Amino acid sequence: MFEILKNMFRRKLRTSLTVFGIAIGILALVVMGGIAEKLNLLVDGGVRYYSDKVQISSAESSFIASTPLRLERKKDLTKVDGARCVAASIGTTLEKDLTAVSFGPPPLIVAQEPQCDQYESFKLNFTDGGEFSSEETGKVVVGSDIVKKLDAKVGQKVTIRDKDYEVAGILEKTFTSPDNSVLMSFFDAQKIIHADLPEIIKTQIKANSITDGFVVYPDNGINPDELANKISEEVSGVKALGPKAFEDQIASTVRTFTSIIYGIAVISLLVGTLSIINTMTMSISERTKEIGIKKAIGAKPRQILAEYLAEAGIIGFLGGVIGIGFGSLVVYLVNGFMEQTGDKIFLLTPRLLWSSLIFSVLLGVVAGIYPAMHAVRINIVKSLREE
Repeated sequence: MFEILKNMFRRKLRTSLTVFGIAIGILALVVMGGIAEKLNLLVDGGVRYYSDKVQISSAESSFIASTPLRLERKKDLTKVDGARCVAASIGTTLEKDLTAVSFGPPPLIVAQEPQCDQYESFKLNFTDGGEFSSEETGKVVVGSDIVKKLDAKVGQKVTIRDKDYEVAGILEKTFTSPDNSVLMSFFDAQKIIHADLPEIIKTQIKANSITDGFVVYPDNGINPDELANKISEEVSGVKALGPKAFEDQIASTVRTFTSIIYGIAVISLLVGTLSIINTMTMSISERTKEIGIKKAIGAKPRQILAEYLAEAGIIGFLGGVIGIGFGSLVVYLVNGFMEQTGDKIFLLTPRLLWSSLIFSVLLGVVAGIYPAMHAVRINIVKSLREE
């Protein structure tokens, strides 16, 4: 009797440790997958935004720093055949000095001249308040992810770059870059980028004559990538970025990064797979006589196979549920902490949670195939002779 109880305790302990091992792997998959989901949605939003337009920046600009352009360069861009409308645009960081690592784009200040608004396909909605007119200055619209960072409320003031602005509206969540942005009038944004210039340059150029880029909307039927190539050929000193260039430079890089993230999480799950194989093999070796009795009274091989595969699947399921629970808790706590800085780095989606659970169950079933086949091959006579 004591031996039976001892074996039962050992089996339960091994099973519990295996479930815990699977849970750790699924926790890693959920947490790292949450980063990947956030990055992928940011990229998808960028792909949608860039799909029907051309972005123009100075030829001297880099990924981490932009060089101002003079507004008069708009004339050169409008002369290019196929350019339907050209609007100056500004995008700069909300904080002048970036001191923290950011997953995805840091909080941004965004502004664009209004004359091409009727051609913009990427529309934004509001949860509170609304837009302000292009002539109004001193007003902003705040993205959903940085509302807490700025303590933003419609009709009240927020401080941006040491100046107070009235909040005209709060954007509805888009799961893309606008969630992390402040939209302001083009003139207000001009003053901000002018203030960031070195003193020697500021004295030579007025704030209302500069921008850090342009958005070019193509004529109907004009391919944006072809228009970008034409602009690069005909207009000197600028860099034109079409939809394909965005995909090649940004989207492909981010997707490679997310693949690496998922790869690391999957590797951690392989440890859980080995644990299931070990646990099930040991369990079957201790239940050899029990299996022999089942065969002796008529249990068919497929019934024994199904029983042990189901047991392995249940181990995977329990590990998945626990891992998803703890992973979701980690994401909730970290996002809650990071929300104060406007940098929520995780995004849990139903797709991620369901796929993690299904993957965990399948992992358990696959890992249980070898031990289950071993159980099927147990000899009835030899098993019944065991003590």
